[in-house]
Amino acid sequence: MNGLLLAEEYYKQFGEQMLREEFGDILGQIAVGLIGSGSECFGYDDEISEDHDFEPGFTIFIPGEAFMDSKTAFRLERAYAKLPKEFMGYVKPPVNPVGGNRHGVVRLDEFLTARLGNSSGELSDEDWLRLPENSILEVTNGKLFFDGSGAFTAIREGLTEIPEDVRRKKIAGHLLNMAQAGQYNYYRLVGRGEEGAAQMALYEYAKSTLQVVYSLNHKLMPYYKWAFRGMRDLEILSGLEDNLVFLLTTGNDKELSVKKANTVEEIAGAVISELQRQNLTEAVCGDLEKHAYSVNDSIKDTKIRYLNIFAAT
Repeated sequence: MNGLLLAEEYYKQFGEQMLREEFGDILGQIAVGLIGSGSECFGYDDEISEDHDFEPGFTIFIPGEAFMDSKTAFRLERAYAKLPKEFMGYVKPPVNPVGGNRHGVVRLDEFLTARLGNSSGELSDEDWLRLPENSILEVTNGKLFFDGSGAFTAIREGLTEIPEDVRRKKIAGHLLNMAQAGQYNYYRLVGRGEEGAAQMALYEYAKSTLQVVYSLNHKLMPYYKWAFRGMRDLEILSGLEDNLVFLLTTGNDKELSVKKANTVEEIAGAVISELQRQNLTEAVCGDLEKHAYSVNDSIKDTKIRYLNIFAAT
């Protein structure tokens, strides 16, 4: 059972009526949905996901205490706790009074601050550069089933487009890491017999490649365990998955290391072709380091351009 669908059906059958009948006077102040951490919020959940934190439920987002008093929040919490404990064969556990639940009543300002560092939901370019991408995704993922004021919807929509100079800074830094880890260090480490370090170099190469692919798709990359899963939904360069998995899951004997070095270059070539297609680089070569600096040089905002090239990695 898909967790997002389960949550929406539970809301439609029980939550919507409860809110309309008992809290009609404050509907314009609240939003309801399934958003945040957890595979179900990304639509990546499966049968394995059901072994923990999988339940029928949703989140009611309410304003800060300056706009909604604690008494009303408590009434909402009690009403939510009284909703049916079982739905479609799944059991809803009791609400934890000291927090920790993904569902129930949540102050929107606290939810945003925990993930973005502020309660407004607005990010400066500096914020975009420093925040982990999965933190931003925890605000934009999932689905809102209801948004009385439209405020949360507007915040979410404002976080879906990465500022172009930030995107280029991210690409530049990860391209340089790809160059250093894959094109330069991997084969040298194999030659020294440093198999563990060689595999770590490939991990860095694969991780940075994933970051570049997401950025080339104008997307943020989810938490590492969902990076490959999310990649399959991308329109650009999603076909690199098999090559990246090969780099990460095979050994480094003489024959394989040659094949891996060639695979590193094959991946680099595909990335460079896409950089050129998007007019992100003026370099004409197979050296990812040169393309990294070319992308960085294309950044319009001088403040961002002159930051360390790894500022967004």
